[in-house]
Amino acid sequence: MRDSFFANTELIGLIGHPIKHSYSPFIQNYAFELMNLDYVYLPFDIPTENIKSAVNGILALELKGLNVTLPHKEKIIKFLDELSEEASIIGAVNTIVNDHGKLIGYNTDAHGILETLLPYKDKISGTKVTVIGAGGSARAVIYTLLRHFKPEVINIINRTHQRADNLVNDFSLKMRYDSFHTFELFPPDNAETLSNSRLIINATTMGMFPDVDDTITNLEESFNEEQIVFDLIYNPTKTNFLEMAEMQGAKVVGGLKMLISQAAKSFELWTGVEMPMDKITQKLEEYISRNAD
Repeated sequence: MRDSFFANTELIGLIGHPIKHSYSPFIQNYAFELMNLDYVYLPFDIPTENIKSAVNGILALELKGLNVTLPHKEKIIKFLDELSEEASIIGAVNTIVNDHGKLIGYNTDAHGILETLLPYKDKISGTKVTVIGAGGSARAVIYTLLRHFKPEVINIINRTHQRADNLVNDFSLKMRYDSFHTFELFPPDNAETLSNSRLIINATTMGMFPDVDDTITNLEESFNEEQIVFDLIYNPTKTNFLEMAEMQGAKVVGGLKMLISQAAKSFELWTGVEMPMDKITQKLEEYISRNAD
């Protein structure tokens, strides 16, 4: 990784709270190095009350752009000048481009989710799906499912009905889909909902570093060998949620491919250059292996 910078080095940031778990600085800075680009990518831990100041900082410091992670993906929208079509439908932004003072919000999470699920398209298209969570990441999941996989039913399980209902109302209007069911996290009758789902996706932070021992309880009887279980979390690479599903014979998919795929899309938006994904994946896997406990 580079150890020197210049007056004309382009600056790109990551904002979220917390962000110590993120591999994005490693990915983006290595990609800049590989492609001989004079860019640097820096993380900034920004609490919710400082989002507006952070956005103003993009303009004041002339950042080329930002990645936006939890919990700011929805809240940041009102401070932007323009949204891509995808970001507008999804209602969440994870990438910002500073286009000569105009801040444009994009959602590249949807691309990452699509790239992760495409190998299983024949198995999951037109089936029952359960999504756990109703935040910005869940919105990208649901957009991708509706646009590319045409599910029979989407079950949404969340801590509160209200947020899930808001999500349902948004997508019912924007994408004209009405086969949603919402449930609270986590009454006993949800076990049957999950067991009847071909695809189960965790779009919450439950089990994310450093709280790796946290997990969604009472799921042991919900998984089976006919299912694909996808956790958007990438640190750790295999969560307790995935380990539980794997023990019951389900095909499990971690969040690493999604992370790299969405990062590549963001990289291209900022630089106009394609990210060398194979080299990035190899380097990141080596880094994770070296730093594993």
